[in-house]
Amino acid sequence: MFLSRYFLILGSLLTLSLGATFTNPLKNPNGSDPFIVWDGNYYYLLTTTWNNVQMTRARTINGLKTGETKVIYSDSTSSRCCNVWAPEVHYFGDRWYIYYTAGNNKDLNGQRVHALRGGATPWDAYTYVRQVTPDWGIDASTLRLPQGNYLVWSCFSPAGLQSLCAAMLNNDFVSIGASRVISEPTLAWERVRNPVNEGPAALYHSNKTFIAYSASDCWSSSYQLGLLTWNGGDPLQKSSWSKSGPHFSSANGNYGTGHNGFFVSPDETQIWNVYHATADRNGQCGGQRYTMVKQVNWNNDGTPNFGVAERLGTTLQGPSGE
Repeated sequence: MFLSRYFLILGSLLTLSLGATFTNPLKNPNGSDPFIVWDGNYYYLLTTTWNNVQMTRARTINGLKTGETKVIYSDSTSSRCCNVWAPEVHYFGDRWYIYYTAGNNKDLNGQRVHALRGGATPWDAYTYVRQVTPDWGIDASTLRLPQGNYLVWSCFSPAGLQSLCAAMLNNDFVSIGASRVISEPTLAWERVRNPVNEGPAALYHSNKTFIAYSASDCWSSSYQLGLLTWNGGDPLQKSSWSKSGPHFSSANGNYGTGHNGFFVSPDETQIWNVYHATADRNGQCGGQRYTMVKQVNWNNDGTPNFGVAERLGTTLQGPSGE
């Protein structure tokens, strides 16, 4: 369980058992901003459903299409009632926590990251704990390093650019220390239609730590994945991260391939990429985006190779150990 929760991979890449075959998409509509975790013989899927936090579970990847679904949390408090985005579930200590974005029903200026505290399994009941980011913030995820645990999210930099911020998570796992900007959208492929860095997702492999993130405006087909690579310095310093990309872009009728997460196969020998895309060649920021998954492969230098998104309906081998 330690490996599946912390993504500390992989002593051996030997596949012990082939997973059941499946086809993408796994969820359509409202398959945007997806996050998957495997725990206790179930996959758990969360996506943006706009009005609440929902979770679906199933024993196979293909089973998530028709899996058991329940509303984890909804809220009528005016400051966090609406525009509920990008929930993720993470394990710390002895329980699960959900970090999600929410705001008011008037505009998007009130978007903040909030936290729910759950129980020993992802399926247990959750209670609201607190607002986590003091200022505008969306798409929070976690980063685990020898120095400690961190929250990474999309923020506005002092230059007014939608960027990536990071802060250390306090021991309660629902509050943070001082935040710092670790990436700004300065390169051409990060600035299509609007300059954007969002949707960070940590990835660990062969003693390397990466943060995948989404760049450019989601209302464009150039919404795509970039990659930050940690050099071992202070994680809160921009100089400790080197940027490269794009690494995963529109392909085979799937546009705006982005806002991804990573999960480990049941036998802990593979890492998989879960992401959204749209059939709209102009891009989409709404519920018309669908959830897809694809195995991550690795280059000789230990960096990830995300490949390309296959055409919808292509039969694929599922995660090993199912």
